[in-house]
Amino acid sequence: MDNKKLAELLFGSITKTPEDYENMYPKRDLKEGAKVTRFAPSPTGFLHIGGLFAAFVSHLAAKRSGGVFFLRIEDTDKKREVENGVTGIVEGLRNFGIEIDEGMLTETDSIGNYGPYTQSMRKEIYQTYAKSLVEKGLAYPCFCTAEELDEIRKSQEEKKQNPGYYGEFAKCRDLTLEEIEEKINAGMPYVLRLKSPGDEAKRISFNDAIKGEIEMPENVQDIVLLKTDGIPTYHFAHAIDDHLMGTTDVIRGDEWISSAPVHLQLFEILGFTAPQYAHIAPVMKEDEETGGKRKLSKRKDPEAAVTYYHESGYPKEAVLEYLLTIANSNFEEWRMANPDSSKDEFEFSLSNMSKAGALFDLMKLNDISKNYICKLTKEEVYDATLSWANAANPEFAKLLAENKDYATSIFGIERGNEKPRKDIAKWEDTIDYCAYFFNKPESYEWAENIANADAIEILETYKTVYDKNETAEEWFPKVRDMAESLGYAKAPKMYKKDPDSFKGHVGDVATAIRVAVTGRRNSPDLYEIIQVLGYDEFLSRIDAAIDNLR
Repeated sequence: MDNKKLAELLFGSITKTPEDYENMYPKRDLKEGAKVTRFAPSPTGFLHIGGLFAAFVSHLAAKRSGGVFFLRIEDTDKKREVENGVTGIVEGLRNFGIEIDEGMLTETDSIGNYGPYTQSMRKEIYQTYAKSLVEKGLAYPCFCTAEELDEIRKSQEEKKQNPGYYGEFAKCRDLTLEEIEEKINAGMPYVLRLKSPGDEAKRISFNDAIKGEIEMPENVQDIVLLKTDGIPTYHFAHAIDDHLMGTTDVIRGDEWISSAPVHLQLFEILGFTAPQYAHIAPVMKEDEETGGKRKLSKRKDPEAAVTYYHESGYPKEAVLEYLLTIANSNFEEWRMANPDSSKDEFEFSLSNMSKAGALFDLMKLNDISKNYICKLTKEEVYDATLSWANAANPEFAKLLAENKDYATSIFGIERGNEKPRKDIAKWEDTIDYCAYFFNKPESYEWAENIANADAIEILETYKTVYDKNETAEEWFPKVRDMAESLGYAKAPKMYKKDPDSFKGHVGDVATAIRVAVTGRRNSPDLYEIIQVLGYDEFLSRIDAAIDNLR
C-alpha cells in the first residue's frame, strides 16, 4: 500500500508536520534535575480527594526540584462534562494552596507558553502526528462496527483467547487502499488504530518511581488512536501532550499501570523519550461493613469530595499537612522532631510513598487540624472564621462582624499558653464553640450527683463571693474555700479517701457554676469565660440557672 496516499486520503486537510510542532514547543530551559509535572483531570465532576492528593504530590515534586507544575484539562469525553468543571477544579486546587505555574485558569483562560492546555483545542496537533504514523505504516483506519467487535469478543471468550483487537482478529489491518477508499466514499465511519509492532512472547520492564521495577507483557493490541469524530483517545493524546509540554514525570493513580505497556509503546513509536512514571496507590478507607479497606467512594463518602473540606472549614495548611503524612511515612517522625518548622522544609521523596493504599483517617485529620488551629492567635482565628462564614454561613458571619472585639476575646480563651485547648478542628466547629457566648443556655447539663437544692446553694453563695476584679490565680482558691465552707472536699483525692464526710468535692462545685454559666459540663477555662461574658451577664446567668433549678 502507498502509505503516503492513504495519509492524504485520511488527513488531506492537515498541512503541518510533527517537526512544525517540535519547533513550536521548544525544550524548557530548566536547571538539571528540575521536574515538570502535571495534573490532568477530566472536567466531569467534583474534584476527588484522591485527585487532590495526586495534584499535591505532583506539585510537591515540581516545586521541591525547582521545576514546573501545570494543569491540563483532558476534555475529550464531552458527554460527561459538567458545567464550570474546569473552574471547579482550579478553585478546588487553589483552596488548598496548590497554585499552578501554567495551564487552565477557567473554562477559557490560561497561562503559559505550551498551550492550548485543553485537549479539545489540540485536535489538529493530534491529527498531524496521526497522519505521520499512517505515512510510516504504523496506523490504519478501522471500519468495524460495534456488532462486529462484539462478535470478535464472543469468539475470543469461547476459545479462551486474550480479548481485544490484534493479530488475526484485526480485520481491517490489511485492507487495501482501494478497499479503504471504497468504504470512505460509501460514508462508512471509521476509527484510526495503531498497527502495534508488539510481540506476545516479549515483555517490557520500566522503573516506577514509587513501586520500583515493573515487568509486564508487551502491548499487542491495535488500540484506537482517533475516534470516529477525529478526537483522540486518552492514550494517544497524553503521549503527544506530555512530549510537547515537556513533562518529565507523570504522577498518576496506579489504576493506570495496566496501560503502561501501551503508553511506553506509543512514546517509542512516536519517537519520544518516555517520562518517568510514578503510580500512586489509591486513597483507602476502613470499611465498617466488612472490616476491610476500600477506596473512598464518591457515592458513599462525603469526605471523598474536596469541597467537603473547604465547606466544613478545614484550614488548607492542616489538610496539606495531613496529606504529607499519608504521602511520606517518615513525615510524622520529622514533624515530631521539628514541631515549629514549616512543612516546606521536609524533604519529600516519591520513593518514600506507600506502595499499598494510603489509609484516609478523618479523625487523624481532625487531630492535625486541632494542633494547627490551637497555635494561631485569637486574631488569626477570628479572621479565618469570618472568611469561612462569609461564604458558608452569612448569619454567623454577620454576628461575628458586628461583635468583632467580643468574638475575638472568645477565641482568645486558653490560647497562647503552653497547653492551649484543642476544641476547634474546622471553622464549622466555631458555631457551637461560640454558641453560649451569644445566647443564654436554654437547657442545662446538671450533674446527677448534686441535688437541686445543693446546686442552688452553691450558686447563691458564689454570687456573694465572686469578685470581678480577682485574678486567675485568686479565682480557684476562692472557689475551693467556698466549697469547703459548704461541706465539699477541697480536693477530689480528699473526697475519694472519705466520701461519707463530704457532699462532694470542689470539682462538683465548679461544675455547678460552669453549667449555670454555659449550660454545659465541659467547656474551656471557666474563669476566662466569665471574664469574657462580663459581670452583669454572669450574674444574669446565675439567676436564670437558679430559676431553672427551682
